[in-house]
Amino acid sequence: MTLYHMNKILLAALFLLCTVAPASAYCIYLDCPTSIQAGQPLKCSIDSNFPAGTTFNLALYQSGYTSTLIKEMPVTIQADKKTQYINYDTTGLPGGTYKAELTYTSAIEPCSDSKYYLQVEIVDRSDDVEITSPRTQDIDSALRIEGSVKKGGNSGVEIEVSGPDGRVFGPQWVGTKNNIQNGAGVFTQKVTVKTGGEYTVEFSDSKGYITAKTFTVTAPTVATTIPVTTAAVVRTKTTVTTAPTPWPTTTAQSPLSPLSAICGLAGAGCTAFLITRRNH
Repeated sequence: MTLYHMNKILLAALFLLCTVAPASAYCIYLDCPTSIQAGQPLKCSIDSNFPAGTTFNLALYQSGYTSTLIKEMPVTIQADKKTQYINYDTTGLPGGTYKAELTYTSAIEPCSDSKYYLQVEIVDRSDDVEITSPRTQDIDSALRIEGSVKKGGNSGVEIEVSGPDGRVFGPQWVGTKNNIQNGAGVFTQKVTVKTGGEYTVEFSDSKGYITAKTFTVTAPTVATTIPVTTAAVVRTKTTVTTAPTPWPTTTAQSPLSPLSAICGLAGAGCTAFLITRRNH
């Protein structure tokens, strides 16, 4: 093999190295807590040097005989390559093993040390708190939070209360009294509230978050007074108009008959004749 061919092969190898190396240098790293309490947000972070605009989907699956998709959220790499965060709400999810996994459709393969899936254990402790006070209370006596923490003894419990107006109490530790029959930690706490609505009470202990319970506070119904409008009484005055008495109507006389007229003329002529003779 000549030196020319050797140099040509070397240049070709260097070209392949330059074109392949950058692609293989793209990495992605997913990080999530390995265990959380049910009801707490699952906070995951994503770091990557993939080209800006590359979109991944972070999916949360419930593991079992088959994987059940809980939720999927997109993550798009930005130009500044800053860490991105995704939060999953785990309220209502049963305890068990879950998997968080990044998927994408890019033709670029991630580097070998990329981490794009993790197993997460969700621990359900909702049954560790038993509430004995009414879950629906009148605002005048609200909010009474009474109950017990399973095997809580005298260790205390941390309480935080949020309602329609935001946080109204805590987080604050409340003392518990050991129940000698079952070792539960009995607690009671009165929180004064001024607004009706739903209140969420979150409980934690030395092991971390336990669960959240919801209370409903009812405010007294305010009767709405509808103003009564008194309509003005319109009195209608009836004016009796008396028609004026008509003047007597002159009765038209019937015209004289021809005979009456002749007799009248004859009488007038005789009278005139007699007067004339007397004068002579």
